Amino acid sequence: MDSFAPPGGVGIGLRQPHYREWAERRPALGFVEVHSENFFAEGGAALAVLTGVRETHAVSLHGVGLALGSAAGIDAWHLERLAQLVDRIEPVRVSDHACFARARLPGAAADAAVLHAADLLPIAFTRASLDILCANVQRVQERLRRAVLVENLSAYLSFDDAGQMPEVEFLVALARRTGCRLLLDVNNLVVNALNAQRDDAQAGDPVTAACAFIDALPAEAVGEMHLAGYCDTGSLVIDDHGSRVHAPVWAVYRHAVARLGAVPTLIEWDTDIPALDVLLDEAASAAGCQREARSHRSAA
Repeated sequence: MDSFAPPGGVGIGLRQPHYREWAERRPALGFVEVHSENFFAEGGAALAVLTGVRETHAVSLHGVGLALGSAAGIDAWHLERLAQLVDRIEPVRVSDHACFARARLPGAAADAAVLHAADLLPIAFTRASLDILCANVQRVQERLRRAVLVENLSAYLSFDDAGQMPEVEFLVALARRTGCRLLLDVNNLVVNALNAQRDDAQAGDPVTAACAFIDALPAEAVGEMHLAGYCDTGSLVIDDHGSRVHAPVWAVYRHAVARLGAVPTLIEWDTDIPALDVLLDEAASAAGCQREARSHRSAA
């Protein structure tokens, strides 16, 4: 194994370009995360790779297709394939997003096919949306026989519904009602705060706003954190997972670990995938933030 050995709470997303090098080096990471849907097939090379990874590393399964906030409900086939993968891999965590993607066309019969947008679309933070999300999360947890983690979304539009509650209040209510935990995507917090500032000069400093979100979370509700890079187009900041983690995200992450502790943390990188050593370097930076937080706690 590589000499690099961050604390057990730091991992990277394993992507296909790194499969061969990963097998040769077996870097000393706390865990590896993969997208669940890439391993739904009964067999094949990808599943063989994941099975091999699981022999030496904890694996976290991160989904992008359950569409937990969909009023049309959970796709039974998707959930069954996920359950079979969970049984096979025995992951340390299973997660997906607080979003919707599945819908029936207006006027369609109850047994009509449901459309899937193949995207992570934002939900309204209302009581009605919360009821839908809770019901779907409960169904997933009952089938998987375990609590799942639900991730906060980066969103480029919002609903103007009456009775909307703050996003953080919405997610805390979800965790309390269902027993799920939250996957806190720090990059998504910062992306949303940066875009809010550009839409409204009165929105305040993005780092301060993201830290306030974290301060409103019960520490026990957060089971994992994500770090990633974003793309600043000038008019819009996009959560593209295609670069190193930016300075504002590191600042918010340091605040998060100071308040929440060394929560398992993932380096996400999904576009313009770099050399494996770049991901390991980012993971080492996250581990450094965790060590710094522990040192401050010990000195306090």
